[in-house]
Amino acid sequence: MQNWIDLFTTQMQQTTLLEWFAVLLGVAEVLLARKNSVWLYPAGIGGSAITISLLLKVGLYAESALGAYYVIMSIYGWYVWVRRSNEPPVQVAWATRQEWVITLIIAFAGWGIIYLLLHHYTSSTVPVWDAWVSSTAWAGTWLLARRRIENWVVLNVSNLFAVPLLFHKNLALFAALTIFLFVIAIFGFFDWRKIYNQHRATATA
Repeated sequence: MQNWIDLFTTQMQQTTLLEWFAVLLGVAEVLLARKNSVWLYPAGIGGSAITISLLLKVGLYAESALGAYYVIMSIYGWYVWVRRSNEPPVQVAWATRQEWVITLIIAFAGWGIIYLLLHHYTSSTVPVWDAWVSSTAWAGTWLLARRRIENWVVLNVSNLFAVPLLFHKNLALFAALTIFLFVIAIFGFFDWRKIYNQHRATATA
């Protein structure tokens, strides 16, 4: 246990200001997501842009690509959440069967594709691990953009595997952030379920 504490302390001492800024934006993003606020997307875009360069430096290529995916999905999600003035905004809801099929395809097919790319075209030392963290995060982010309650569950699958991977790559601050995200996602699930039930009760009243 002491070895883990010493490792964490050493890694924290080596953390740059840029990493701190990226983490603060990540914290802001997940807190805004829990509150069901569209402002999560500007925070997410800024944090992802910084994180891409940091992850490339340590050879986490799939997670770097995940950052680029986050930027794209944030733009898409921002549009879906707000919509045009003559269209109603999308509401929090449970995923449909079709959306679950798409989610599983993104997670498992994405895992295989990302692994092959990492294995054959990069110097990644953790291609299986990196690919799985990224593909499940891709799937969860797609559900978040659709405003589906299950996004919190799928994202936590990614978070669960990401924590030891980030420690392995000496990114202690990002690992600590991911632990924080894991906890917030649990609360986010119940918050969104409550929002859904309230909307449903209002609609049937």
